[in-house]
This record gives sequence, structure tokens and C-alpha cells, in this order.
Amino acid sequence: MAVYTDITEMELGAFLRGYAIGDLLSYKGIAEGTENSNFILHTSGGSFILTLYEKRVEKRDLPFFLGLMEHLARQGISCPLPVHRRDGEIIGELAGRPAAIITFLEGMWPRRPSAAHCREVGKVLAAMHLAGADFQLSRPNALSLPGWHRLWEGCVDRADEVEPGLSAEVSADFASLEAAWPADLPAGVIHADLFPDNVFFLGNDLSGVIDFYFACNDFLAYDVATCLNAWCFERDHAFNLTKGTAFLAGYQSVRPLTPTEIEALPLLCHGSALRFMLTRLYDWLNGPGGALVNKRDPLEYVRKMRFHRQIGSASEYGAVMP
Repeated sequence: MAVYTDITEMELGAFLRGYAIGDLLSYKGIAEGTENSNFILHTSGGSFILTLYEKRVEKRDLPFFLGLMEHLARQGISCPLPVHRRDGEIIGELAGRPAAIITFLEGMWPRRPSAAHCREVGKVLAAMHLAGADFQLSRPNALSLPGWHRLWEGCVDRADEVEPGLSAEVSADFASLEAAWPADLPAGVIHADLFPDNVFFLGNDLSGVIDFYFACNDFLAYDVATCLNAWCFERDHAFNLTKGTAFLAGYQSVRPLTPTEIEALPLLCHGSALRFMLTRLYDWLNGPGGALVNKRDPLEYVRKMRFHRQIGSASEYGAVMP
């Protein structure tokens, strides 16, 4: 979440007249994240999140994202729900951007995830994969290999400003990943961005999952790899095997991974690390000035890329063959 587009109280008041959520009491921009402009709204009808969609989010993709939330909620997954306007629509326009209001989810995201948190995240990820199996809409992953190349084209000439030699290192990674990237793993709807700040807990109980604006169709095990990167490394950049084992055990207690998926995990983890390094690098070098947004360090994921290159077996992440 972030704020790229500011809004006035008058603009917001006019927008809210299209909803039956009560009178506006207060609103505040949210600085976490990187993709859209987000505000927390307090009205006489409750608390809500307002999102203005920009940057990489295409308006044509919004029915997929918002429809997926409704579908998963019907399947028992705790996630925010889009609020329907008085005219029945769920997408409006505010400050020249597509905009939507979603329900507020109680809880806090874990700043220092424990193994217990990781196990619960594994369970909910697998449950989302199963629940999304009959979702009728589909969306290709815009941030798979071709999308990585487009990002890299906007960074390659300046990558060495971030770290000397990074340009040659990443170019070599592209060659190795493209040569070995799998083609036939189990696929379906994935969250694709299930970082700790997108999972809420009340105490040790997982209360819900948010931010489906990277959701798409891709390999289910790629989602698993993204979570291993996001949840199982410590602040000193060391991989925590206890957390990896707990996450994978939680996932496999709901949806067992196939032997082929387990075998592919080192490659998928490497690719996922490259993908997040690239979006961070692109924003680091090209992000707009003056926005209320936290830029994230691409070198964190450079270190993860280097770790995954040394992995010989998924057992080093804590995986156990079924």
C-alpha cells in the first residue's frame, strides 16, 4: 500500500455518496507497500479501505482481483470484500483513477514471524489454492519471465549503481532460469504476493489475507516459493530452516506437493527472488519523488538469489517427499 495520488475531503465526500456506508468521519493515507494509493476510512457505518489503482494495475484486471476476493470468501477464506456501490458496481472513479472500497480486516501483520506463523500461512496458502480451483476468471502472470525482461530493460544500464557487477550477475541468472524453467507443474490461481504485511493475525490465530492485486494464474508451487522467500529468511539474510519446515508442513497438511513440484522448488525460489529483486530495483531507480511510499531495498533479494543458487535439494528448505 502507498499514496501516489492525494485526494481532498470534498472529492472523497462526493465519491462516498455513491455508497451506503454512512457519513465520513476521517480518512488517512497508508504508507506501506508500493503499488496503489490507499486510505483508511472511518465512517458512521464502520471502517473501510479505499484503494485508487495506478502504476502496474490495469483497470481491465480489477474484475478478476475483486471477483477473486468474493469467490474465496464464499469458500471460507477470510479476506476483505469489495463494497458494492448503490448502482451495484464495485469499481468507481476518484481523482481520475479507478477506485474501490473494501471491508476492513481486523488484525496485525507479524513484524517478526515465528515458525507458528509460518505454519498457519502454509495452511491458508494451500486452502486458497484449493478454493480458487473453480474460479471462473483467469489472468496470466504479467510478472513471469517476459515481464521480468521488461523490468530489466528499465534497469540494466543503471543496475551497477546499486551494486557493482549486478548487471552481469542478473543477466547470467536470466540465462540459467530460462534454460531450466518448468512447463508442466500443477497450476491455478495464486496470490503471488503473500508477504507478512499481507497476512493478519489476532494473537497466534490467522485472521485473514489481504492485497490480491498481483493474483494471477501460474504454477501453485511458485506461490510456495514466493512465501519461502518472504517468510523464512531472518533479518541477517540467513534462511531459517525451522520456519521453512513449518511453512511447508502446514501447506502439505492441506494440499500435498507433488514430487515434481518439490524437485522444482530451488529453481522456483531462485526465480521468485529475481522477480522481487527486479520490481524493487525498478522502483528504486525509477520511482516517483514525493510519494508517500516506502521504497524497498533490492539488495535483500539479491542476497536471496545468491542463496538459492547454492541449493541442491528442496530438503534444504525443509521439504519432505510425500
